[in-house]
Amino acid sequence: MLERNLSFDDPLFASWNELGVGAPTLIALAQLCCRAMVAGIASAERLSPEAKTILVAARKRGLIEIKATNTAYESPARLLTVHIEVAPEERIRFRSNTDPHQNIRFFEGFRQLCASGLVMHHLCHEFSLTQAGFECAAAIPIEEVRSLLELAQECGIV
Repeated sequence: MLERNLSFDDPLFASWNELGVGAPTLIALAQLCCRAMVAGIASAERLSPEAKTILVAARKRGLIEIKATNTAYESPARLLTVHIEVAPEERIRFRSNTDPHQNIRFFEGFRQLCASGLVMHHLCHEFSLTQAGFECAAAIPIEEVRSLLELAQECGIV
């Protein structure tokens, strides 16, 4: 119904497609990273356990992606999810098909990292730790976040 009321030249049509890949949210995260970078913010104060878990999981390579699968059958699988490259051919994600609140807690943790200047935006859905992010990640004992790290799912190369 929506498509028949819009032409391919209509700006709203492009916006609808962008909504399907989470562009507005990714843009907001990128803007948070940019604001923190320009302001020189780099603070690990008041980070949630999930934010600390993301830092620890990313501390070797520092590569993070925010992705979703808009064609997935299960609703939680369609949510934007934190993916971390832990090795050149190994990725993990913080997503549960049975606990959507867990997905949101990790996503909020990632937002905190962006606002705190510990993560920077690169291209589209790709982010990385900043220098301050690497330093903060190295200072967090794994034991502090071990139970949350165990929630990560291996997802290979996507």
